[in-house]
Amino acid sequence: MPTSTLGNETVAGAKVKDTARLNEVYDAAQRAADVWQGLSADQRADVLHRAGDKMKARRADLLEVMGSEVGKTLAQGDPEVSEAIDFCNYYAEQARNLGNYAGAEAEMDKVTLVTPPWNFPVAIPTGSTVSALAAGSAVVIKPARASIRCGAVLTECIWEALDEAGLPRDILQIIDASSRDLGDAMITDERVGRVILTGAYETAQAFHEMRPGLPLFAETSGKNAIIVTPSADYDLAAKDIVDSAFGHAGQKCSAASLVILVGQAGRSDRLHRQIVDAAQSLVVGYPENPESIMGPVIEKPGEKLRRGLTQLEPGQTWVLKPQPLDDSGKLFSPGIRAGVQPGSEFHLTEYFGPVTGVMQAETLEEAVEWVNQIDYGLTSGIHSLDAEEIRYWQQNIQAGNLYINRGITGAIVQRQPFGGWKKSAVGTGTKAGGPNYVPSMLRWKDSSNGLGPVDRRVIVSTPHYSMLVHTFAQEARAWLEPALVQDDADISFFEGLQDATGLDVEVNGLRYRPVMVRMRVATVEEEDLVRLARVVAAGWRVLRAVTDRVGTAAKQRMEVSLPADAPVGIADAYRQLGAEVVVQSEEAWLKTCAKLSENPDGSRVRLIGREGTPEMEALAQATFEATTQAPDLSVNDHPVTRSGRIEMLPFVREQAVTMTAHRYGTVNKLAREALGDVTRL
Repeated sequence: MPTSTLGNETVAGAKVKDTARLNEVYDAAQRAADVWQGLSADQRADVLHRAGDKMKARRADLLEVMGSEVGKTLAQGDPEVSEAIDFCNYYAEQARNLGNYAGAEAEMDKVTLVTPPWNFPVAIPTGSTVSALAAGSAVVIKPARASIRCGAVLTECIWEALDEAGLPRDILQIIDASSRDLGDAMITDERVGRVILTGAYETAQAFHEMRPGLPLFAETSGKNAIIVTPSADYDLAAKDIVDSAFGHAGQKCSAASLVILVGQAGRSDRLHRQIVDAAQSLVVGYPENPESIMGPVIEKPGEKLRRGLTQLEPGQTWVLKPQPLDDSGKLFSPGIRAGVQPGSEFHLTEYFGPVTGVMQAETLEEAVEWVNQIDYGLTSGIHSLDAEEIRYWQQNIQAGNLYINRGITGAIVQRQPFGGWKKSAVGTGTKAGGPNYVPSMLRWKDSSNGLGPVDRRVIVSTPHYSMLVHTFAQEARAWLEPALVQDDADISFFEGLQDATGLDVEVNGLRYRPVMVRMRVATVEEEDLVRLARVVAAGWRVLRAVTDRVGTAAKQRMEVSLPADAPVGIADAYRQLGAEVVVQSEEAWLKTCAKLSENPDGSRVRLIGREGTPEMEALAQATFEATTQAPDLSVNDHPVTRSGRIEMLPFVREQAVTMTAHRYGTVNKLAREALGDVTRL
């Protein structure tokens, strides 16, 4: 590892020094996209499977370059290579199924720009790249400067798969562009149909402001907590806290940088000793030592991490003070600070290094409240053997990935689709390694493909539907009715806690939680109003299903913004489906959007109208410009389709729930008692 030169030749050929060279890259990507999209779905899938095989063959090279560039130990790097291989195989199979959406057909982007992070320098860039390839796009990848050789080696693996298939390497291009102007030009170039970012929220915000309306997929940081209650298995809790806090020196967006001890757990000397002993037992060293468990940080700490490693706030004490272990400025022992207070800097700030903080709450409700005060909502964990405590926690915690009686890092493709809520996610909110990620990268258009004859029993048995369809003339009604029937066929996709892995010893469920959607229609012409009706009906159907299943106090929340000249009867039809109707000018609508941009509340915006009309394009442009301050405010302007899968998805957000279902190898009833029925797929 210390003398590794892997990837250097590819990096040397990836230099982009001016816009002329950048233009050549994008032009080549567009041409290559025509070749890639000219293949069948099965042919593209075969190439991606082959890319996974190449990564298997070069596992040792990938481990070497990760250790060399970013200090990743073998214990951390080996599962990362496996994750990259899993992404290749999982997304390959998703690519095969993109034509199976009744009521919609897909339109592929020509070029996707991937801007991955350095901390997972193989798995994340592979997942981002392969998902875009699975969606039919050519890819330009710009690895983080600190891990560019890792990006080069994984690119070489995919190139080898392309070579064997007789395909041009320009389908995937790697670039190294260092100047700020070139970085801006990469984002703003209209040839880029989509950007996939993993990085800071502020970076996503900058991208959003550069190019309003940019289709941006971004996973953007986390400040994550493990709660420990008095009923927990303290031995297991201590192990999982230390693993989650100090894996890769805490340089994971999913790391446990907070521990909240509830009641007696906070007063337990035994738990205190176990956490400290577990942290002190970590072998800290460089990755060339195969015994190293915790490696160095990527570079000498900047101002924020330096504060986290050295400065206490009022009321805090060092349980373990981080110590520099050599003269590099990058190797530190683990740090644990106690006495972290609600609302303090350490409570709310992500430091991205080997330090965690301990808070003490009197009740579980108080602990949950403290977790939910944080702007981010990526991962969250609880250790408890009490079913009622687990039930309360999993119904009320605000995070995308929930972990029960296990660590909160190391999500596995398909088993624990990964992605957060709140400021931890930008874009559609669909999870990497989950069933909706690749489909969300496509622009879907309405189609009659797959729609069967209208089963009038579905319409007649739902009074709300009957009222809705009779609001329109025959032609619009004939378009709308198949969509309502398709929703009935597609709703099972969203119901319950669904486990795709079927393991007896662990629950790995994916479920859908309701989210507020504000809709605005471009005109009051019937062609637009019937599209709005279709979207409102989809929202009513899925919100009713997921609210009933989750068992929380969540309401069916939809808001429809109508121009002042909208027919009175149509507003009543929308209200019957649970929507709040607001009659307002476009100016008032844009003021609402601007307020949401300043103070996001987790809601989403859906713009509705006929594609390509001046009114729809003007509405979309004005709304995008009004919401540039908040990239996490998802604004969706895709054409309305009759696919239930597509139209219901914006009304929910995904949540992965993972729970250990055994005690030292013996399967027990705790998971069922705490989570209820789990649907095995």
